[in-house]
Amino acid sequence: MGTGHETITLSKQDWSLHRKGHADAARHDEKVKEAIKGNLPRIISEEAIITSDGKKIVKVPMRRLELPRFRYDFGKNKHIGQGDGDSQPGDSVGQDVSGRGRQAGDQPGIDYEEVDITIDDLAKLVFEDLELPNLQQKQAREMESESVIFDDVRKKGLWANLDKRKTFQANMKRNAMQTGQVRFGGVKDDDYRFRTWNRKPEPKTNAAVIAMRDVSGSMGEFEKYITRSFYFWMVRFLRERYNKVDIRFLTHHTEAQEVDEQKFFKLGESGGTKVSSAYQLALDIINRDYPSHDWNTYPFHFSDGDNWGNVDNRRCVDLIKQIIDRSNLFGYGEIRQGAIRSSSVLMNSFQAIKDKRFTPVVITDKKDVFPALKQFFRARPDLEGALDRR
Repeated sequence: MGTGHETITLSKQDWSLHRKGHADAARHDEKVKEAIKGNLPRIISEEAIITSDGKKIVKVPMRRLELPRFRYDFGKNKHIGQGDGDSQPGDSVGQDVSGRGRQAGDQPGIDYEEVDITIDDLAKLVFEDLELPNLQQKQAREMESESVIFDDVRKKGLWANLDKRKTFQANMKRNAMQTGQVRFGGVKDDDYRFRTWNRKPEPKTNAAVIAMRDVSGSMGEFEKYITRSFYFWMVRFLRERYNKVDIRFLTHHTEAQEVDEQKFFKLGESGGTKVSSAYQLALDIINRDYPSHDWNTYPFHFSDGDNWGNVDNRRCVDLIKQIIDRSNLFGYGEIRQGAIRSSSVLMNSFQAIKDKRFTPVVITDKKDVFPALKQFFRARPDLEGALDRR
């Protein structure tokens, strides 16, 4: 029977344990992302990626992650986990037990697992901080587009554009005025509201990239691979990040020619080297098709630095200066496998170019491709004044 006292239940459900699985999964995903980002220079230069169709799933080795837990030895180990107190700050703890080296080891190694990641997801990490430097707004009439903006509501329109919220409000307003009751019901044709659009001209930011590749006989397998690797990621970055970008592909030995994308990546190496032929063709294309008041222009050239004679080296310097006057940035990549030589004759000639828009990089290893991408495609506030003087 009732006693007149209220019964109080002292209990509380702790839902934090139910969320632990999600927290662990999120932690694992973050660790995977950190591991991949830490190995991007090595991963993106893998030949399997460069030669793939762009849809490949990449396997990335990563140290296995284990949740912290207590381990009991049930008296099997006589050590109790404390030292003799002789250690000093900065001392190395333990020893290398990875088993690596020229001789077979007798110690256990570290467990690694392979993590699958698509090239699309990998590309997002690669392109995370990349951008075309100092991209300027251009007003080329032939490149303007129109954006569609739904900024009006009307009583007639397509059923696919029916605005349900506006229709609901119009019906309730009519019922309130006719019956004095604010309610929804008895929808009539006059209640329907449809979203309509207007076309608004939108100026485009036009960019043209001139990709130049040395295909002379001095370009060996390593040089060829580095060039293809860089341009593979550059082309993918430009097409994923920007709606409108023109990419022109040039190859050269003693003569330069414009080729299609497929031939650009697959053309073999032969003949001598005359770098000025590529620069002259690039300059002609820029002058003819990409005036600086309408286009942002970015020429890039990759070579091993070998060239035919000092006369052509001086001509290359003169041509680069002319190209830079019409461009946002000129990127030159010189490939020197293993840093066998300190500098090429061509690179020494380029020391005479003092314009900040000329950006040279040296690649000696496959893992240098990623730093080269970051060097070329990064914010360059120091170039703003130079661009205004064009």
